[in-house]
Amino acid sequence: GSDEQKETYLPKLVSGEWTGTMCLTESHAGSDLGIIRTKAEPNADGSYAISGEKIFISAGEHDMAENIIHIVLARLPGAPKGTKGISLFIVPKFNVNADGSVGERNAVRCGSIEHKMGIHGNATCVINFDRATGYLIGPENRGLNCMFTFMNTARIGTAVQGLAASESAFQGSIVYAKDRLAMRSLSGPKAPEKEADPIIVHPAVRNMLMTQKAFAEGGRALVYLLAQHADVVEKGATEEERKFSDNILSLLTPIAKAFLTETGLEAANKGIQVYGGHGFISEHGMEQIVRDTRIACLYEGTTEIQALDLLGRKVLGTQGAMLKDFTKIIHKFAEANKDNAELAEFIEPLAKLNKEWGELTMQIGMKAMQNPDEVGAAAVDYMYFSGYVTLAYLWARMALLAQQQLAAGSTEVDFYNAKITTARFYFKKILPRVRSHVDVIAGGLDSLMALDAEHFVF
Repeated sequence: GSDEQKETYLPKLVSGEWTGTMCLTESHAGSDLGIIRTKAEPNADGSYAISGEKIFISAGEHDMAENIIHIVLARLPGAPKGTKGISLFIVPKFNVNADGSVGERNAVRCGSIEHKMGIHGNATCVINFDRATGYLIGPENRGLNCMFTFMNTARIGTAVQGLAASESAFQGSIVYAKDRLAMRSLSGPKAPEKEADPIIVHPAVRNMLMTQKAFAEGGRALVYLLAQHADVVEKGATEEERKFSDNILSLLTPIAKAFLTETGLEAANKGIQVYGGHGFISEHGMEQIVRDTRIACLYEGTTEIQALDLLGRKVLGTQGAMLKDFTKIIHKFAEANKDNAELAEFIEPLAKLNKEWGELTMQIGMKAMQNPDEVGAAAVDYMYFSGYVTLAYLWARMALLAQQQLAAGSTEVDFYNAKITTARFYFKKILPRVRSHVDVIAGGLDSLMALDAEHFVF
């Protein structure tokens, strides 16, 4: 935006006096924004008349702030077709006077509020623009480029939502599992003074709890890693440092968004399972975590879109350069600790999988040269492989730090031992999932595309 636009809108958006929305999606155009129909016609005073309908607009209408600033994708007259013909506009709910005060109501209306599965605390709106006054942000026909400056931030925020689901589901599950009594341990009573043992003694329940814990703590480490690189992008001492961190951030953002939301949903579902029938009713809040988390796999780019972005754009689209930057970090870590006998159970499988990551990428790339649809066939499983290996690297780092702290005589013995134990669980019980994803990728495209669309009913 221009300096004038920043001065007009940013202070009150940052303070919370005004709120904002992103108006991208239309009823016929979700993941494919290149086919949007919202129009922007130039006015004589340099502003634009915005006309069209946007859907799925979070907090699109409310009275909790004195103004709502809509950021809207629209097409100018004669714009090129597809994504190359989209521009970005500021469209305030109330027009802003020259002195910064709120003026007359703009031609922006909430058409309806969606009735939806979850996130009931957020009004998801249909927003109608009837020649509403708007102001161009950035160059004409470069709207998507401008939009993605904060779309990536939104994707990291959605990854945090997935992480929060893992953590909140785990917190609820662990309390219930310690308190709920059911049956006796197969190896003998663990609470003989009670009529039954707490369910936390049962291996099946332990598996669910440990999975939640591993995803929550591993996911938190991934979010911290993203934040570190985001800081370097903004404040790095050299251009080389900033560029390197930007590459790592670009690679890890789709992994974090897709993987942490999918594992967050898994952890939330395990929360219901720990509670049994009590998880299915509303009293304990477990079912709400599932309902509220489901959207995280959809908005800000679905899991499938993130997977295509990762494999198609970030990895193959850079001839593997971004991936190599990250796998070199993992390789350096593994090499530095390969003689640490106590960490061998983590370092050895991590090093092998890190090498396999590059080999798997080359295999997909070779297939894609023959048929580009191979990228789409492999993308989601490739994302999961990437996510599991990334968390393996972070769990190995946490195990190393825990080992160092214990060796240094830390008084937090239980805390650091729990980290090592959880890392061991991750490597033994979760990380082996990568083998199924490798096998699915090897299965290729043929069985996916062989059936005619008309034959799905048979």
